[in-house]
Amino acid sequence: MIPRTPKSPVAFAAPRASALAVALSLLAGACKSSSTSTSPPAEKTAAPTAAEASASAAAPTAQYKVGMILVGPYNDKGWNQAHYDGIRSVLGKMPDVGFEYVDKVNPADRPNVKGSQVADDLISRGAKLVVYNSDDYKDDALETARKHPQVTVLHVSGDYAWKDGKNHKPQPNLGNIMGRIETAKHISGCAAALGTETGKIGYLGPLVNDETRRLVTAAYLGARYCWEKYQKKKPEELTFKVAWIGFWFNIPGVTLDPTKVADDFYSSGFDVLLTGLDTPEAALQAKKASGAGKKVKYVHYDHKAGCDLAPDICLGVAYYNWAPLYRDTIEKARAGKYASEFVWEGPDFRDLNGDASVVGFLPGNALGERKAQLGAFVLTLANGLDLWKGPLKFQDGTDFLKDGETATPQQIWYLPQLLRGITGPSK
Repeated sequence: MIPRTPKSPVAFAAPRASALAVALSLLAGACKSSSTSTSPPAEKTAAPTAAEASASAAAPTAQYKVGMILVGPYNDKGWNQAHYDGIRSVLGKMPDVGFEYVDKVNPADRPNVKGSQVADDLISRGAKLVVYNSDDYKDDALETARKHPQVTVLHVSGDYAWKDGKNHKPQPNLGNIMGRIETAKHISGCAAALGTETGKIGYLGPLVNDETRRLVTAAYLGARYCWEKYQKKKPEELTFKVAWIGFWFNIPGVTLDPTKVADDFYSSGFDVLLTGLDTPEAALQAKKASGAGKKVKYVHYDHKAGCDLAPDICLGVAYYNWAPLYRDTIEKARAGKYASEFVWEGPDFRDLNGDASVVGFLPGNALGERKAQLGAFVLTLANGLDLWKGPLKFQDGTDFLKDGETATPQQIWYLPQLLRGITGPSK
């Protein structure tokens, strides 16, 4: 993995890599089944109350127990399944560690059930480490950490543990982890630019916040670069549009229907759709549109097996491999050595789709001969290309970065607007 220390876990320097190493890492696992899902557990996971919602009881001999709270279904083929698969792969090699999880902890599936209530229940049954897997749980995680100082609380995607962040709330037993997926989103955007025939790329967005703005922007920067570099087209000839549904997945009556939003993109001339949702509507509707004769493609997100949904029209998938970060945290916590830390871990370009890289990108069959150009782009990133470099302007015309200026980690993490060149609201 990219070296990190507790003092500087968000350093942006990427390791250099040879052309051969990058080419092999990019091609590893491409154009074949990439499923890493485990068999569905026999335990119940959808009971209506926090007390009844738990899954997988701890092994009787377990000396240490981990509890996980998931915002969506454990098998959603996206964000939640990536977390579930990642931690199960780690715990599969730790037979002395027990595990219990509760999924679908959100206002639609479990009205009036707070994440902190679920955590209390897990802790009452022996959990010594509690994982919250969504930004929406930031206050629940802090509440749990303060209420249970003897328990390690890990919040994915939040920033309360970031000493150099603007929301730092010191709490010794609370930590944050996040994969620096922005790099893989650059690659996603490039794949989209290489795959479009109309120059119209859509982005199916969840809710609007700092995280989602920076991921959309990262994809746009990759698309714009490859549109110019490899397609030899002008930036103004590229249409890049985001449509937000209002949450990480569909909540009938609350969010826009992502199926309809995806269909609207495909029926209005957008031939490539990237997704930022936890769920696979972009892929499923692309498959439907393709079956009806439309020349469309998609780029998946979150889960490594995303191209398996429609292999022939998939341009690739940007995904998280949570196993290394979970392994590191569990080992520290059960040894009594965990200290609050903020970890924003980038890809290991020496083995981009290997077991050690927290962030990966698998190219899809729909790239065809363009896969070589994508490989060249990845090599350029590995050797130091920084797309977060000025001149870049926000949508309202103000400067994000002046000419030659490079963004700091804080400027990227707390991105307040989308960039000029992206169509769609910033708020």
